[in-house]
Amino acid sequence: MLIGGAVVIGSLAAVALARSYVVLMLAFIAFFPASGAFVSLTQAALMDAAPGRHQQRMAAWNLAGSFGAVIGPLLLAGVLALGGSWRPAYLVLAAAAGVGLVAAAVAGPARQPPAPADRAAADPVPADPVPAAPADPADPVPADQADGDARRPTTRELAAALRSAGTARWLILLEVSDLLLDVLTGYVGIYLVDVAHASPAKAAIGVAIRLGAGLAGDAAFVALSRWAAGPGVLRVSAVAACVLYPAFLLVPWLPARLAILAVLSFATACWYPVIQAGLYTSLPGQSGVAVFFSSAAGLLGAAGPLAVGFIAQRAGLTWALAGLVVAPVLVLVIAPRAAKVVR
Repeated sequence: MLIGGAVVIGSLAAVALARSYVVLMLAFIAFFPASGAFVSLTQAALMDAAPGRHQQRMAAWNLAGSFGAVIGPLLLAGVLALGGSWRPAYLVLAAAAGVGLVAAAVAGPARQPPAPADRAAADPVPADPVPAAPADPADPVPADQADGDARRPTTRELAAALRSAGTARWLILLEVSDLLLDVLTGYVGIYLVDVAHASPAKAAIGVAIRLGAGLAGDAAFVALSRWAAGPGVLRVSAVAACVLYPAFLLVPWLPARLAILAVLSFATACWYPVIQAGLYTSLPGQSGVAVFFSSAAGLLGAAGPLAVGFIAQRAGLTWALAGLVVAPVLVLVIAPRAAKVVR
């Protein structure tokens, strides 16, 4: 995780200082796996530290991410207002990542103390260097695995985990729900300009409303997650989205569209933390496997934005975004009816 953070800082600095396309491309390529090691493994460590509180931890995690999504544009606007460009903004991001890296290094879990000298002398090379998996999948993750020294899963174990109905369900939900989360966020600005005929300034306000309402929804779910079952909240939210999203597409008056967008963003804020927490809970003591599956599914799910763009080119953006109405319907159909929490 710390090595990934160091590469993240280096890649952000390289982007800011790049003077050629090749350097810029290599910096962004390095950023992708490095951010996975830095961010995804930090998330896994949070899940391992509280096996019975995955939903609460993911709610707090998602709130922090939404806060960053809102601060990012403000940071860029501040740098531009001071006469800077995008290059100093990336340097500021590198400095912020440096603060996070130092915090992770200082506050991270301590390593296990070395074995006593007499034990090390008697058995300098362990007979079995690979620790055995917990006998009971519901047992908490051992301390030596929680700090990143987990046993490497075999191909057979990965296949068995993927065949689990619960794990497959959460992975499908993760990618389906993203159509109405990140994919919609990526297209909402151009939709407001090209389809709703809003000015670029009003479209920017629409994107800000989308991010701000999402932040408010994340904050509300932090409190709600302490007592509400995630699958139940997910299903209620999906029902609301089945009504709100078509209304957003069909209402002609721009202020009403933006108001509906705000309510929709607030209502679907719980989707990612509930679904990601469900994935971790379906793989007790195997946070590394959960990170692997979610990353692999994300690569496959990248076809979603591409499909929307392809349909928009062929049939228009209205029809492309209209197709996203299947997302809340599928979430409602696939979401489990009862919570399964590992205690």
